Amino acid sequence: MNSEDVKQRSVDAVYFATECVNEYVSTINVRHVFPTKTALDGLSNFDEGLPQLSSHASIVIQQLHKFAAPATVATTGGRYFGLVVGGATPASMGAAMLNAAWDQIAILEAASPAAIYLERIAAKWVLELLALPADSSVGFTTGTSVGNLVCLAAARNAQYEKLGVNLNEVGMAGAPPLRVIISEQAHITVYKALGLLGFGKSQIIKIPCDKEGRILPDALPYIGNNTIVCLQAGNVNSGASDYFEQIIPQANAAGAWVHVDGAFGLWAAASAHKKHLLAGVEYADSWATDGHKWLNTPYDCGMAICRNPQAVHNVMTTIAPYFTEDTVMPPKDMVPEFSRRARGIEVWAAIKEMGSNGVADLIDRCCLHAGKLSKGLTEIGYTILNEVQLNQVVATIGNTEQLQEILSLVQEDGECWFGSTYWQEQHAIRLSVSSWATTDEDIKRTLNAIEKATNKIISG
Repeated sequence: MNSEDVKQRSVDAVYFATECVNEYVSTINVRHVFPTKTALDGLSNFDEGLPQLSSHASIVIQQLHKFAAPATVATTGGRYFGLVVGGATPASMGAAMLNAAWDQIAILEAASPAAIYLERIAAKWVLELLALPADSSVGFTTGTSVGNLVCLAAARNAQYEKLGVNLNEVGMAGAPPLRVIISEQAHITVYKALGLLGFGKSQIIKIPCDKEGRILPDALPYIGNNTIVCLQAGNVNSGASDYFEQIIPQANAAGAWVHVDGAFGLWAAASAHKKHLLAGVEYADSWATDGHKWLNTPYDCGMAICRNPQAVHNVMTTIAPYFTEDTVMPPKDMVPEFSRRARGIEVWAAIKEMGSNGVADLIDRCCLHAGKLSKGLTEIGYTILNEVQLNQVVATIGNTEQLQEILSLVQEDGECWFGSTYWQEQHAIRLSVSSWATTDEDIKRTLNAIEKATNKIISG
């Protein structure tokens, strides 16, 4: 195979894939949000042994488009309300396609000057949008799960340093235990990160919350310089955020490290109408958030943000003889991965496309849609279980069995998709409005689908 053959094969594959992408995107609003049984059955076409012979790229792509695409969940459309998932904005989707073609290794400037340059600009813009300290480090991760891990690793080592313990030398086995104060409503990924970092259950102090899932400041125990305080911006059910103005100054004065899990709720800072819900959050020591939720970048994309970049550097730095040193801290020294795609390019594209006004409008529009869902569900007969301040709506009706039957009917109908939850000691449905693509018409169609299923189960 000569160089012309190599070039032509790549060009043909990209051209054909682009046609398939165009068809998928153009039909997203007429697809079942969750795939039909027929579509799911079509996945059996991939059941084969290890291929012995090569296939033309167009045949491989065609198989994916014909049998895998129909079995995808339409998360890029306007009626997916599960798991706090945002759709991909047009520019970020296009950037992801370019990013795949470029195939850059985003670890340091010598590996990809363009990727590192764009990621640094994206990091600067993110800090400005979220109103966080401009000199903070921003590491692009797969999501908030790893973002929490990065920040809490920095917190762990920094707090041990205050106690005169060099964790890099003695390890966890030779160190006294730290204390971790955490909300009883903390997301499970925070517990996972703590477990991976060597924190045992006996070190974790769970604090009770109010009815919206916010830590009760009066219930806080003693806080010292041997303490890490984990707070939350955007409860995964209610959308509520902890009382930062009351808790963070107290923790700061005691020498504790404050970390904020803000997977989606931290983006409320970009809205003039919602940023008051996060008052005081900027005084924490670290924050983790997602791009693929409320910024609407493609999966996967998260950010680990740290007020003191050196604290992250001390834990994540890597040295190898085949690396040249960058003048600025390289991405490889801000996240765990050595090999990492340049996901920050898609963050840059989403922000460049929308601008700060567009990001604010996205946040506000989703919150307004959530309010319309809340109002519509109430009119149908549902009880709303949370104070709808952001994009989360938790509602219930009938008994547990009836609610599950309603949910199943809606999901099978394919008009929209949302999941179930357990909140305020009640089984409920949860709708998360996070997509730029959601319109008033999508909200009407969703409410109609819910009303149809509810009438069939409750009245029928």
